[in-house]
Amino acid sequence: MSQILIHDYLKQLDLIKKVSGSSRETIIREAFKDLLKAWGRQHDLIFLAEYPLKTATKTNIAVDGALLHELRMPLGYWEAKDADDDLDAEVSKKFKKGYPQDNIIFSDDALAVLWQNRQEVLRCDMTDTQALSKLLKLFFSFERPEIAGFRAAVAQFKTDLPAVLDALRDMIAHEHTQNPGFRAAETKFLAHAQEAINPLLSDADVREMLIQHILTEEIFAKVFDDSDFHQHNNVARELYALEGAFFTGALKKQTLKGLETYYAAIRAAAAQISSHGEKQTFLKIIYENFYKVYNTKAADRLGVVYTPNEIVRFMIDGADWLCEKHFGKNLIDKDVDILDPATGTGTFISELLEHFRGQPAKLKHKYRHELHANEVAILPYYVANLNIEATYAAITGEYAEFPNLCFVDTLDNVGLHTAQRGSVQDLFGSVSEENVARIKRQNSRRISVVIGNPPYNANQANENDNNKNREYPDIDQRIKATYIAESTAQKTKLYDMYARFFRWASDRLDANGVLAFVTNRSFIESRTFDGFRKTVAQEFADIYVVDLGGDVRANPKLSGTRHNVFGIQTGVAISFMVKRAQSTKDKKPARVHYLRRPELETAEEKLSFLASHPMRGLAFDEVQPDKNANWVNLTNNDFETLLPLASKETKAAKTAAKERAIFKLFSLGVVTNRDEWVYDEHDEHLERKTRHLIDAYNAEVKRQKGGGTGDLGSTIKWTRAVKADLQKGTPYAFDKAATIEACYRPFVKRRLYFHPKLNEMQYQLPSIFGAGGAKNRCIVLTDSTAQKPWMTCAVEQVPDLHFVGAAAGSVCIPIQRFAPNGSLSDNITDWALKQFTTHYKEAASTGSARTGAGKGKKITKEAIFHYCYAVLHDPLYREKYAQNLKREFPRIPFYAQFWQWAAWGEALMALHIGYETVAPFALARHDEPDAKARAAGLQPKALLKSDPVAGTLTLDTETTLRGVPPEAWTYQLGNRCALDWVLDQYKEKKPKDATIREKFDTYRFCDHKEKVIDLLLRVTTVSVETVRIVAAMKAAGR
Repeated sequence: MSQILIHDYLKQLDLIKKVSGSSRETIIREAFKDLLKAWGRQHDLIFLAEYPLKTATKTNIAVDGALLHELRMPLGYWEAKDADDDLDAEVSKKFKKGYPQDNIIFSDDALAVLWQNRQEVLRCDMTDTQALSKLLKLFFSFERPEIAGFRAAVAQFKTDLPAVLDALRDMIAHEHTQNPGFRAAETKFLAHAQEAINPLLSDADVREMLIQHILTEEIFAKVFDDSDFHQHNNVARELYALEGAFFTGALKKQTLKGLETYYAAIRAAAAQISSHGEKQTFLKIIYENFYKVYNTKAADRLGVVYTPNEIVRFMIDGADWLCEKHFGKNLIDKDVDILDPATGTGTFISELLEHFRGQPAKLKHKYRHELHANEVAILPYYVANLNIEATYAAITGEYAEFPNLCFVDTLDNVGLHTAQRGSVQDLFGSVSEENVARIKRQNSRRISVVIGNPPYNANQANENDNNKNREYPDIDQRIKATYIAESTAQKTKLYDMYARFFRWASDRLDANGVLAFVTNRSFIESRTFDGFRKTVAQEFADIYVVDLGGDVRANPKLSGTRHNVFGIQTGVAISFMVKRAQSTKDKKPARVHYLRRPELETAEEKLSFLASHPMRGLAFDEVQPDKNANWVNLTNNDFETLLPLASKETKAAKTAAKERAIFKLFSLGVVTNRDEWVYDEHDEHLERKTRHLIDAYNAEVKRQKGGGTGDLGSTIKWTRAVKADLQKGTPYAFDKAATIEACYRPFVKRRLYFHPKLNEMQYQLPSIFGAGGAKNRCIVLTDSTAQKPWMTCAVEQVPDLHFVGAAAGSVCIPIQRFAPNGSLSDNITDWALKQFTTHYKEAASTGSARTGAGKGKKITKEAIFHYCYAVLHDPLYREKYAQNLKREFPRIPFYAQFWQWAAWGEALMALHIGYETVAPFALARHDEPDAKARAAGLQPKALLKSDPVAGTLTLDTETTLRGVPPEAWTYQLGNRCALDWVLDQYKEKKPKDATIREKFDTYRFCDHKEKVIDLLLRVTTVSVETVRIVAAMKAAGR
């Protein structure tokens, strides 16, 4: 890779010199800058041009570039010179000015010189690729003692923190029982916090706030040299008073002694950073790392991720332009109140202050009266306070407390200036009297701009995560009355956090104002958000969307770390929504302006684009939403004239006369919410796990019946339905008959404890497979609300909800269905049979069907079932109706050669359901003993990876299957080919559940190796045959 980068650099340099005819520094340095940036990306380093530094004599200088670690500490520096300069003389001049000598490259177009630790280490000709590669490797392998120390300290922190936390919790519990003064202060604090933040807060939550306060006091003091922060911040004072009731002097010093290495590393790292802006970023990184070690689940629930400054500045500039364009005012102007409802680390408010730099009088007024921010978690609240106040001091030269930061849960602060909500509802308590005054003051203001990055978390990252977001009845009722009332899709996803913030902000915004959010991009095109799109078009006058893409789940070619601006799996978009009173009164639908960045653009390129292209200069496309409120990927085809495969109306129909779809019944796959507990490879392992879970649950039922209180134990998965049974005191019993075989992923079966008590949702599956999991042929396809590419497959056993992939739902459509008494009936409607027989009878009579219904053969419901399965595999159908399939159930066309398509469907179904019995493909098996592993008494290391280019499947360090035909890789199901589904599901993975990890982690690939090899050979046959049939479909007439 290094040689490729250097060759690219030399080609670019040659082109620049040819085109420009110049060897000036400002011209030629661009090529070397690109080389440093590309090389740095491989080491997770960030390149910053014109990087400012202070010399030992406090003189301000700027190097041409610096490579920074995530912590914003420089790895090294770069300085470019003209080809006509004497490079050595220039180096000498720079060092006399105080330029760093620890790790710096000086270069022109002919020569590069590396200095490290005040000595010249290497110089080389820029065209000598080997020498230049050596120089760059030396440069990038340099490690500052502060960075090495910090990494070691973080690792040690993970080890030491639990003991310190236990000690603090024991101390606080002791003080609660033995110290009346502490107990009174704690009770008062809890009462106030319940009013301002969450009525469900407990003593334990207050204690966790206190612990976070204690642990972070040292960090904040050293990063910004603000040792008085905990004394003059209003919320910190209250917690400091709690702390002061018992935790002082020698006790404090001794307890925190175990974390001194971590604190010392932070002090050393912070000392290397002189830039105020980089100190802000440093503090944000420390905050994220601390929080994820301290409380991983809270970090997930709160959506701990900060916004890149390029996005923040773009949004501020865009909001400023929109206010000027639509209302003739700028953000700095009087009576333009701005609110960040989920401020996190205070980035948006800090950047607003920077945006207002140069207008001191207006800035002072804005800071005191018209900038507002809310935060619900104590740790980011502290960070935000520090960032905002330090930024203001850096700009104005004077410290002033930021008086408008509220410690409050924004989504609970409802009942504001909106027609829907009525008069202001005061919050009568808070964690301090000053804080409640701030909340009341904010609630009394007319908010002109709401801007920010609301929590990104939607339900949870994992369907089976026992870490649910709390409910917000008022906001959820507003969502139900608006977004859901206007929707035709599945409803529950609209209660995710970012949708709630959109609803809250839309209501809170003044009649004339701007809403600017960076969020998940699913609102742009997801069917789930059709009601959202209809609603915002009614409530706003103009909507601007900058779609940054990066949806890794929808496009497996993307990488979250490389293509997503947040480094996450979910796509991202920036939206600006302009509310105008007159437009609302006139009930004119919003004009929707849309701009999409290229799909394969890297995150760095997207951020660079935002940094260099203000919103006012962008060429948006004005889109015309269709009748279903789709904004993008609009279609102009005959989809609506085709036969519905299934529909909610037909499913709910009470009589056959009202059925207007091919299939009557359909269901989502089983949701367990505890996969690691109720799935396994072996019945005996599954029974042991399930009995342990049931025993632990029953013990909790018994404890609570005996008057026991306190939190539930964490040794099993507590989900909504199980907690409801616990409240009712319902005992559980193990049922051996509930263990069935299920289809977990494509071509991967597992044993499942299929029981309504330990499966969170079975939906209509008992009506498809009976109570005992009987076999029934089914078409499984991707739910239209899913984030994964559309796919279809066939099963005859219960499918998992995520059969089609994580973050995607599977819809199961059977050929038959069970009645409550166990009798079977057709699931294909009589209406559908009539549509097919009528069409093909007429077509045969006119000769337009060619083979028509086929030489006297009678169309049956079974034939229709196979026909539909074939059509869903038709590559031309999938291409033509790709956008429709993302939004709704498939519809089925009438193809001319019915019986040919039915035959193809029958063949495909036989392959996909009977994959375990097809003939194995003749792949070549190559075994080469892993001598090192065997000598150590170990099994070969499991690898389970594929190489389509080489045509190989590598099982472990001993065995490889060769000769995989190219066709096998092209049989795609969602974002993986069939072979990769098998490889992925048989990998050794560390269980997420702590109890499973400790007691039941029994899976070893070596125990299943021969079974997996046999399965891969058979799935290769299935793949090749499927591709052959699909190729024949493509060539067929329609």
